Amino acid sequence: MEMENSSTEKGEMVEEPLLDASETQKGGFRALLFILGYTALMNMGLLSLAPNLILYLMNEYHMDMVTGTNMLLIWSAVSNIAPVAAAIMADSFVGRFHMIGLGSVVSVVGVISFWLTSVIPQARPPPCVNSIDICKSADMLQFLFVSLSFGIISIGEGAIRSSALPFGSDQLIYQANVRAMERYFSWYYAVFALSGLVALTCFVYIQVNMGWVLGFGVPVLLAFFATVLIWLGTPLYVKLKPKSSLITGLFQVIVASYRNRRLRLSSQTADLLYHQKEGSAIALPSEKLRFLNKACIIQDPELDLSPDGEAIDPWRLCTVDQVEELKALLKVVPIWLTGVVSTIHSNNSFPVLQATSMDRHIGSSFEIPAASFGLFGVISAIIWLVLYGTVILPLASKVTGKPVHFSTKQRMGFGLFLSFLAVLVLAAVESIRRSVAIKEGYSDDPQSVIPMSAFWLLPQYLILGIAGAVYSTSQNQFYISEFPKTMSSVATALIGVGSAAGSLLASFVLNTTNELTKRGGQESWVSSNINKGHYDYFYLVQAGICLVNILCYIVCCRAYGPCKGEEVEVMEEEKP
Repeated sequence: MEMENSSTEKGEMVEEPLLDASETQKGGFRALLFILGYTALMNMGLLSLAPNLILYLMNEYHMDMVTGTNMLLIWSAVSNIAPVAAAIMADSFVGRFHMIGLGSVVSVVGVISFWLTSVIPQARPPPCVNSIDICKSADMLQFLFVSLSFGIISIGEGAIRSSALPFGSDQLIYQANVRAMERYFSWYYAVFALSGLVALTCFVYIQVNMGWVLGFGVPVLLAFFATVLIWLGTPLYVKLKPKSSLITGLFQVIVASYRNRRLRLSSQTADLLYHQKEGSAIALPSEKLRFLNKACIIQDPELDLSPDGEAIDPWRLCTVDQVEELKALLKVVPIWLTGVVSTIHSNNSFPVLQATSMDRHIGSSFEIPAASFGLFGVISAIIWLVLYGTVILPLASKVTGKPVHFSTKQRMGFGLFLSFLAVLVLAAVESIRRSVAIKEGYSDDPQSVIPMSAFWLLPQYLILGIAGAVYSTSQNQFYISEFPKTMSSVATALIGVGSAAGSLLASFVLNTTNELTKRGGQESWVSSNINKGHYDYFYLVQAGICLVNILCYIVCCRAYGPCKGEEVEVMEEEKP
């Protein structure tokens, strides 16, 4: 209110709030400079850790391929589920700024503890003696220390990811110009993408060519400077007070419907009294998933409602809006599950090992780090996102002679198909790479570089990059368009939970394949010796899972029916 009064008294300042030098004027793009700078530094630091981790765990901790990949998959799962829990806490009682500050401090502690694993010799097993076959595995304390480091980083990163983007949008809450918000989102994602490119190139190069101590020390400095930067902007920030979280409201519906499970639902909906949110246009709950309607039935107005009309116990009585929001969420679950399955191939560490065994030279001197090949996927995703709206759709409209538009479900299906195609390409390239390695006599020497260019890997990275861009953008748009406006934040939570579930599913597929294929003393398909293993077969299994997943997606789409707005579009197209 203090800010609103000052804005009224100085009307000229309201028109150009960014130029107001008074202490009472907060937010605006001055505050966003600190937030965007913080995002760039913290993102570069955290993203630079992941690409080479499988090499670090296998070479320094002497883990086999399966153990190392499982550890990274579990870390990925925790990192994706942590933002959901942090978002509930930030929205309910902590506040976004304090959540970011807390997450920054925890992240600094996490990257320092992980950096210490490369600095302190006792924190990791001793080097192998004479031969790669004589290596001591990490003891329990060493394993727990590196695992604890990963856990701390996940908690800190989750706290940051839950609040950084919405906290930036809070700084524009007093802006009258709607385009200011659009510019902020564009800048945020541009900074996010550019910092990711720097992490995949410069910092990965430092790890490979200058050692782990310096390579993991740089993220420590970046995280520290990012933390200092976000706190320096404190006097400029708009800090909204926490309020009830939407996700908390969804859980309240589940609890309330269970606690009221003995209530009988009347066949005549009008016979019951429902708790309606003030100002809501939804007076009665829908007939789908009727058992959830018990959560919003008022049994005794005097006992259930306060004098101002609010529920005395929100865990026993919810609003009709809350019930309908949960129903909208449950409706998309089958399609969401197909998205979970589609991520099983994107969480594997094998492509880094694959690139390590191939010739990565450009010219006679420069060698691309194996972990930097993921850069090509990022580039292809950016190019696709730019060309789709500016070139592909206009060109298709010109060829067909009418406006061309692909629905969100069609684009999601196309993304699933591209993912399936990428796995097939990955299997084919690995089959060729393995044949060359065996032919050249490298069956027992997986560390050697075979005479085959690593640029054979480009097709799979390019296709995966486009697949990720197509599916992620259309998936997010699908959730936002199908959910009520109050549920737009749930889209991010759903995607995060889906990525976490996908990592756990990938771990299950990896472990199952390993156990089944190494029976009878046979070499596992996912052996640490990639020249003896059969990763081409493993990826064919994943391709089969992706194909079944596509068929399930088609069935789920037909059962789901048309999306919001599609009925109107169809009727307009049918008009003469």
